[in-house]
Amino acid sequence: GNLRSALYPWAFARSKGGDFILRIEDTDQERSSLEAVEVILEGMHWLCLDPVEGPIYQMQRMDRYREVIQHMLQNGSAYYCYSTKEELDALREQQMQQGLKPRYDGRWRPEEGKVLPESPQGIPPVIRFKNPKQGDVVWQDLVKGEIRIANQELDDLIIARADGTPTYNFCVVVDDWDMGITQVIRGDDHV
Repeated sequence: GNLRSALYPWAFARSKGGDFILRIEDTDQERSSLEAVEVILEGMHWLCLDPVEGPIYQMQRMDRYREVIQHMLQNGSAYYCYSTKEELDALREQQMQQGLKPRYDGRWRPEEGKVLPESPQGIPPVIRFKNPKQGDVVWQDLVKGEIRIANQELDDLIIARADGTPTYNFCVVVDDWDMGITQVIRGDDHV
């Protein structure tokens, strides 16, 4: 699976005269291991899928991710959320029983005129992206054509875990921006 996932972007980059950059997306410390990275690197070397740049390890870019998160907190595009796992599980269960799409209800989302509760002691917050409520997210997919998702259907995604570690979905966006990535090949589960 790793080699197939690398082969398509490598071939696409070569066919367009672009650069193939290898990033090791290792922010999920429970699932990432040195052994898994070695398997990826050995397999790519065996198939001569040599990147123009990399491997670039996300864990070595933590200062950059924290800088972006601090900027987002300061400009109001991100916020602290103190909801516990138990609260979120109960919320999801209640929404599913009502036939609703399970999603975060925005209880810690700052809004004009909204009074937030006091930050609870002893609960480390996650940081959420303050997704716009109006408009659409639109992009042109080279396989599927135009993809359009209404912002009201999207959640305020967690961009940093309670331990401060940024999430994969956040890190890849910062990396794509910083590295000038123009084309991304991902599975449907990341659309």
